[in-house]
Amino acid sequence: MKKAMNWLKNIRPLKVLTVFLAGIFLFLTQACGDPGIATQPPQPGAQAPNIERYDPTKDYPLSSPAGGINNFSDVDPRAKDEKAANDKADALVKNAQRNIDQKGIDSREQYGRNFQQGTPLGERVKNLGEDIGSSADEVRKGLVKGTQRGIENIKGNTQDAAEDVTKNVQRGAEDAGKNVQRTAEDAGNAMKRTVKDVD
Repeated sequence: MKKAMNWLKNIRPLKVLTVFLAGIFLFLTQACGDPGIATQPPQPGAQAPNIERYDPTKDYPLSSPAGGINNFSDVDPRAKDEKAANDKADALVKNAQRNIDQKGIDSREQYGRNFQQGTPLGERVKNLGEDIGSSADEVRKGLVKGTQRGIENIKGNTQDAAEDVTKNVQRGAEDAGKNVQRTAEDAGNAMKRTVKDVD
């Protein structure tokens, strides 16, 4: 009996409330859950609607050899719309050709002129040198602009730092003056108290 009484004394209302709420939550989630989850179990002898059973007495047509891998077609036999795939491939080829034709400096004509017509090696090197020279000039200009920006930033930062130092010195002087004034006031107050205490 003592054990039962000790056990009842050790049960805390918070624990009981927690267990009760967890049970209610579990009950509500099961009762009010998605009805689509619970479905009817299959009936014995019933067949699934989309499953076709194999009949060994029946002849099934096989894919005819088409010359692909293992002498069969490389195209999935379930793919019925080959025209759409061919149209998409043609559109991609035309787009690639259009991109090649519209390319500026490295166009087909330039390649044809240089390599198919036998442009001398000296001209090819000269063309390459001009391209490299213009690229180097662009890099130099970018470097100069970046350096100028860096110098301007350093100037601005230096001016800001000088202004900050000036402000800090002024604040320090003001703070020192205030501290001296407070110390003098405190000393004066201490003297007054001392004079009052002597009287």
